[in-house]
Amino acid sequence: MTSLPATVPIFEMAGVAFSALRPPRSVIGEDICWTVQPGEYWAIAGLHGSGKSDFLLMTAGLMAPVRGTYRFLGEEMPIFDEARLAHRLRLGLVFDGGQPFNRLTVRENIALPLRYHENLDTAEADARLDAMIEHLGLSEWANTPTGGLGRNVQKKVGLARALILRPEVLLLDNPLGGLDFRHSDWWLRTLDQLSKGEEVLPGKPMTLIVTTADIRPWKGRAGHFALLANRRFSALGDWSGVEGATPEMMKELLPREPGGVDASALI
Repeated sequence: MTSLPATVPIFEMAGVAFSALRPPRSVIGEDICWTVQPGEYWAIAGLHGSGKSDFLLMTAGLMAPVRGTYRFLGEEMPIFDEARLAHRLRLGLVFDGGQPFNRLTVRENIALPLRYHENLDTAEADARLDAMIEHLGLSEWANTPTGGLGRNVQKKVGLARALILRPEVLLLDNPLGGLDFRHSDWWLRTLDQLSKGEEVLPGKPMTLIVTTADIRPWKGRAGHFALLANRRFSALGDWSGVEGATPEMMKELLPREPGGVDASALI
């Protein structure tokens, strides 16, 4: 794959507005100006219903902005035409819950992108699949249909399916959602490794964008933070920007703990 100079941003958004994917198709985010440089690791916080998933779908090029300009690695988005598909595939998306095809096995789900987008012989495809399945700890379920598997495994299948084409940029919608501490820790460590360059991939640090309802687990991991709230996207900078957020923002960034404990006291 051809790499652009490091001076070319990963994402450039100027005056972008986006809508909800499902009806009613009302504008739920507007006037977004956002630049992401190669190798950056962002955590975007927002409460349920703030539009985080729709924002990622728009960022992934699955729907167009309502207005404004958006470029991915220098190319106008969204990219739908076949001739520019290779550029679009430099970006991977992991849906909330993984969203595997339930009737397909773990291996068949992960193999789908290779079947559609890579011209590999059987031996090469199998070797790449085997390496990915083993690396993400999915060997035990490789030949099991995903419909009966737990949420964490389904999420891992979604991650493997996104990584199998070796993208340069990875978007992850709510990767820690619905997971216990042990599984959340696996995801945090795995994403740390991807952000630094992983052996199962080409070894180049990956640009990561994650969404979350709670910013706290990303302290000391993500280097850049933002908030989606009240139709606005606010880039906060590093963790010091989170600590210096306004009281109104803090309510969105750090939901109250069960029992009414003010979570802002825990950062």
